[in-house]
Amino acid sequence: MSTARRSLGLWMLIALVIGNIIGSGVFVLPAALAPYGAASLLGWGISLGGALMLALVYARLAQIVPNHGGAYAYARRAFGDQVGFLAAWSYWVCVWSANAAIAVAFAGSLGSVWPAATATPLRGALCALGALWVCTSISLSGVREAGYTAIVTTSLKLVPLLVFGVLGLAWVHASAFHPFNPSGHPLVSVASSVAALTLWAFLGLETATVPTGVVRDPQRTVPRATVIGMTIAGVATMLACTVVVGMLPADVLHASAAPMAEAARRVWGNAAGIGIGVIATISCFGALNGWVLLQAQTTLAPALDGLFPKAFARLDKRGTPWFGLLTSSVLASALIVSNYSRTLVALFTFTILLSTAATLLPYLITVLAWWRIDSASSLLRRWIAIGALAFSVWALIGTGTETMLWGVVLLLAGLPIYVWQRRAVRQLPAP
Repeated sequence: MSTARRSLGLWMLIALVIGNIIGSGVFVLPAALAPYGAASLLGWGISLGGALMLALVYARLAQIVPNHGGAYAYARRAFGDQVGFLAAWSYWVCVWSANAAIAVAFAGSLGSVWPAATATPLRGALCALGALWVCTSISLSGVREAGYTAIVTTSLKLVPLLVFGVLGLAWVHASAFHPFNPSGHPLVSVASSVAALTLWAFLGLETATVPTGVVRDPQRTVPRATVIGMTIAGVATMLACTVVVGMLPADVLHASAAPMAEAARRVWGNAAGIGIGVIATISCFGALNGWVLLQAQTTLAPALDGLFPKAFARLDKRGTPWFGLLTSSVLASALIVSNYSRTLVALFTFTILLSTAATLLPYLITVLAWWRIDSASSLLRRWIAIGALAFSVWALIGTGTETMLWGVVLLLAGLPIYVWQRRAVRQLPAP
C-alpha cells in the first residue's frame, strides 16, 4: 500500500473505534437493565473488563503482525489458510449484517424525532436504505473523507453523551438503586445476564486493526487507537447507562423505548428529550459510516491472498476496494428489504442476532492466534490473554443455542467459496 493511500492518522482511527462502539445501544440499553438495578454494575464490570482484555490482545497482535485484515491476518498467520478464511468470512458477515442493524436503528432514532419518516414499515426500510447508501457514497469518495466524517460524527455524539452522564449524576435518586438487586436472582446469575446484554455494546473494539493498509505508521497507531478508543467508549457508555437507571422509576424505565430521551425530557424538558433523540440519530449515522468503511477493507486482505474472489481486491483511483464495498452494501440492503415487513424493533433484533453470531468466532480465534504467535510473551500478557479467552468462550456460550446455530449456518455458507478458490489456485499454471 503506497504512502499516499495511508490516509488515516491516530485521531481518525480513535474516532472510528469510538464511533463504531457507540451506536444505538447506549440509548436503549438502560431499559433492558432496569430489572437488575444497581446490581447491573457487576455485569458492566465483567463486560468492560473482558472487552478491554480483548482490546489489549488486538493491540499486541497489531504490533507483531503488521498484515492488513485484523482477525483474518492473525488467524492465517497462526493456523493457515483454512482458519484464516473462516475468520475472514465470519467477520465479513458480521460487518454487513451489523450495517443492516445500524441502518435500521438509524431509522428508529429518526422516527423518534420525525415520526412521519417511519410511520409505515416501508418508510422505515427506505430511511434505513437511504442512510446505508449515503455512507457507502462517502466511503467511495475516499478513506480520508470517511475518516473526517468519523471525527465529526463521533464528536457530535461523544461530547453530549459525556455531558449528559456527568450532569445527570446530580439527578440520580438513591432510591432507584434500592434494593441493590431487585430481580432477586443470585448475583452470579445477574452478572452473567447483564454482561450478556452489554456485550454487544462493545462490539467494534477491533475496528482499528482491520484497515491497517490505509493507516499511517500502523504498528504504532493501531495499538494506541484500539486501547484509547475502547477505554473512552466503554467508560462513556457505562456512565450514561448507569445514570439513566438512577434517574427514572423502574416501571417507567422498563417500559420506555427511548429511556435516555425520556430521562432528559423529565429533568430538562421536551427540548432536551428531542435533543437526545437527535444525538441518537447522529450516533447511529456515525456508527454506520465507520462500519461501512470497515466493510470495504474487510474483504481486501483475503482477496489479495487468493482466499476471496479476485474482484474483492479491485481498487479505484482513490485506493478504495469498491467491489467489496458495493457487494457488502447490496447484501445489507437485501437483508433490510427481505425483512422490511417486520417492525423496526423486530428487524433490529434479527439483524443484531445475526451479527453477534458472526463476530464472536473471530474474537475467539484471535485470542488463540495470539497464544500461538506470541508464545514468549510476559506473564502479565499471558494472564490478559487467559482472561480474554475465558471471556470469549463464556460470551459465545452465553449467546444461546439459536445464536450459535446461526453461526454454524453462516460458516457452512462460506465453505463452497473457499473450496472454489482453492481449486482455482491449484489450477493456475506453475511459474
